[in-house]
Parts: sequence; structure tokens; C-alpha cells
Amino acid sequence: MDDLHDLTTDELLAMRAAGQDVMACYRVLDKGGLNVVGEMLRGQGEFIELNHFPDDDVFDRDSQSQYYYHAHRGLDGEHGHFHTFVRQPGMPEGMVPVVCQASEPWPQGTDALCHLIAISMNAYGFPTGLFTTNRWVTDEAWYSAADAARLLARFRIDHAAPSWPVNRWISAMFVLFRPQMASLLMQRDVTVANWAARHPAADVFEDRALDITSAMPISVEQQISRVEALLG
Repeated sequence: MDDLHDLTTDELLAMRAAGQDVMACYRVLDKGGLNVVGEMLRGQGEFIELNHFPDDDVFDRDSQSQYYYHAHRGLDGEHGHFHTFVRQPGMPEGMVPVVCQASEPWPQGTDALCHLIAISMNAYGFPTGLFTTNRWVTDEAWYSAADAARLLARFRIDHAAPSWPVNRWISAMFVLFRPQMASLLMQRDVTVANWAARHPAADVFEDRALDITSAMPISVEQQISRVEALLG
């Protein structure tokens, strides 16, 4: 799912630069005794599971990118995770959700956002994995994996609120791990199609028994090393 050998030199160079951005964010946060998660929660009050941090999410009106941090899964080693989105006005012209007989209302019009990738974080503030989710988890409109993958290059938070280092970090993660993210989106659709085939009477997008649709562990350091090796 994460083979990098078919990437162009320009793509690898962009990933190298993104890796340098990620490490720079770690460096400046560490100098202040902080990390990505600690910075995200700083000044946000009590950390309560399921609550969004920050309360009203982080949104870039130019790119229409959006994210928030929260926790609810209770997995071993996971402190919480980031959910990331692009809203409808930031999508290519003509991009629309898939057509299906939905049993629950989907957001429509300019609210028809697309969930991209969730980034798992450990208690030390470092990313440990990527995963995708079923529609009901984030109350999104559902776009095909091919369309959602087109949005990966559009995700960017280019402002300083509530944290410039975290915004820069999460934007760089979307470049450094774009090949894996695209593969996970494709696997997401395979998982959903297989589940629907096994449960034909149910609305697969609202089935609470299916929440995580694809997942993989990641290491920033290993990804940077692989990119450097391919660049020679």
C-alpha cells in the first residue's frame, strides 16, 4: 500500500521538504517544552473524550481545509487522533458525493464536507498511524476514494490560529504521507464494498459495526529515511 518507488523526483523532493517541515515543528515545540498534542490542548480546558479541540475546529477559509483533535477509541498506545476534512467550496468544480439510497441525511450544499484521513497520536505527541472511517463516524458526505484522494493535495492550514506549529505540521504530514493516505482511501472503498456485499439489507454507511475502514502504522523518521534513500 505504501510503495514509493513509482514516485517522480519532484514528488520525492516535495516529501523531503515536508519531512524537514515536520522535524522543524518538533524542534520549535520541544524548545518550549511542548509537543503537537500538548500544543493542541494548551489553554483548551479539561480534556474530555469526544469533545473537539479546539471547540469550533481549525478552519482555513482559503483552502476550505478543516481539522480537530479528540479521543474516544481507547486503543492501546493512542492518546487521540486528528480528523481532517476539505469542505465543498474547496473541491474541484463538479465534484459531488456518491449516489446512494441513504437512510440518514447527509450534509448538503456548501456543508457537504469530505473526511480525508485521521492521524493517530501517542501520549508523547507523535503520530503513530493513519486510518479512515465510515461515513457515520464524522457525519460527512461520502465521496469516492478517487475523488477524496484528489483533495489530499488541497489540504493546507495556512494561518497561525490556534497554533502555527501544529498547522504547519499537519499540512506537512499531508505531503510526507500522501502516497499512504491515497492508498488508505482506496482500501476504504474496498472495505465498504465488501461489507455492503455481506450485509445487503443494511445501509453500510450507517452501520455502527463498521467504523474503521482502513488503517496502517506510520513512522515519520522511517518515511524520511526511505525518501532520502530513493533520492540517493
